[in-house]
Amino acid sequence: MGLMLSASLKPAVTRVINPIARSFLRIGLSPNAVTILGATGLIFSALYFYPMGKFFIGTLFISFFALSDLFDGAMARISQKGASPWGGFLDSTIDRLTDSAVLVGVTIYLIRNEDRLSVVVICALVFGFLVSYIRAKAESLNIECSGGIAERTERLIISLTAIGLAGLGIPHVLALGMWLLLLLAAITVVQRILIVKAAL
Repeated sequence: MGLMLSASLKPAVTRVINPIARSFLRIGLSPNAVTILGATGLIFSALYFYPMGKFFIGTLFISFFALSDLFDGAMARISQKGASPWGGFLDSTIDRLTDSAVLVGVTIYLIRNEDRLSVVVICALVFGFLVSYIRAKAESLNIECSGGIAERTERLIISLTAIGLAGLGIPHVLALGMWLLLLLAAITVVQRILIVKAAL
């Protein structure tokens, strides 16, 4: 699930993650198994806690399972087999599922409470898919298209922060977070379209 860490944080995080990744490999876990286990826990947490309005506890569980993003990549890098095309494909596909589960869980809660913010969340979900689709389509044309103001990690952090803070009772933070998520995703879509246009 490939979280993209900033250059300043990556060395420190790698020093912490690699020993744990090696331990997982020693006990026989594969990177793909960690990906699937983490994704299953995340999706279950999002679709169980969020529709009930348990935003804070749900975000804690989701954040825990999202750590599989770090471990599976580290395991693939340090294993004898290395990263595989299948692992990369599985990772990317599961990213779409987990990202969707977070916003779908919130949407279910909002619809149940007849909150019109659900429309904004659905639009943010659609634009998030477009960000990923444009990159995949561009790469099929041999165009590098990973730029934009808000890539997957940034969007996930924004959504989880807003949802978690809403769970603590902070007023309006969910609406602000979802509107910001939609705006940044829409800008990223336009930026990536322009990147592809310039390359063709």
